[in-house]
Amino acid sequence: MSTTGGIKVFSGNANRELTLEICNYLSCDPGAATAGRFSDGEFNFQITENVRGGDIFIVQPTCPPTDANLMELLVMLDAFRRSSAERVTAVIPYYGYARSDKKDRPRVPIAAKLVSNLIATAGAHRVLTMDLHAAQIQGFFDIPVDHLYAAPVFIGHYQEHPMPNLTVVAPDTGGAERARAYAKRLNAELALCDKRREKANVAEVMNVVGDVRGRNCLVVDDMCDTGGSLTKVAKALKAAGAESIHACFTHAVLSGHACEQLAKSDIEQVVTTNTIPFNGSKNEADNIKVLSIAPLLAKAIKSIHEETSVSSLFV
Repeated sequence: MSTTGGIKVFSGNANRELTLEICNYLSCDPGAATAGRFSDGEFNFQITENVRGGDIFIVQPTCPPTDANLMELLVMLDAFRRSSAERVTAVIPYYGYARSDKKDRPRVPIAAKLVSNLIATAGAHRVLTMDLHAAQIQGFFDIPVDHLYAAPVFIGHYQEHPMPNLTVVAPDTGGAERARAYAKRLNAELALCDKRREKANVAEVMNVVGDVRGRNCLVVDDMCDTGGSLTKVAKALKAAGAESIHACFTHAVLSGHACEQLAKSDIEQVVTTNTIPFNGSKNEADNIKVLSIAPLLAKAIKSIHEETSVSSLFV
């Protein structure tokens, strides 16, 4: 679906700083709109410029508070659909409810599918997202999905700051493919942790598969919520004789006392991105470095608008 109107980038309240960065790279101003709340908490949104025939991009990660940010996205999508925008792309750097992607227990929802239905019904023509917790979620949508990865950002960082005797570690068997891709690009060895989870947000690392003794280890993952899994992986690697431990993950959910846990862990440095606004205090987050994915998203938005391939962004 090609568009005849100009590109316009709008933002909800979830991550305005990221939207401003994206607009800076695109050399455009953020779209004009008011986004507030009524006294009872309901989201109040109005577009204050003409968007008829426009190619609209709404930047709104559905990060905590997830329900509020998701509802904002749905209301904004409806507003642009009713304002005769020619195409509306939901730019969702962090896709909430992604962990509920299958029925792995009796009588549980597949909330990731429900959310995809809501986004399409509200008026999105396509979705631009990054590092989904489960890649199969792309198939939950009946509209086009451009699924980016933060790997080029992280790999570029570690190529600029190389570590000798590097071993890339998958925190669980599900992350082996991601870790293998990082290890290949960084010319590193590969290891993984056998992790068994008894209940949500509680993980127990059983053992390390691969030789990490005397090695500098880099644990790669898509997200970090409470920090429990990551700190236990670090503890297991240290017990297995790792020289140093670093970690990187795309989505810094970091709920509860996660920053404090990471600061007290065996991890020397954590590198993450700004898909979610970083909420750690300086005292708790001395070992956390935040990289911007705005250039990557800006290039993807430009490619979508110009109907060119986004495959070059995976290199």
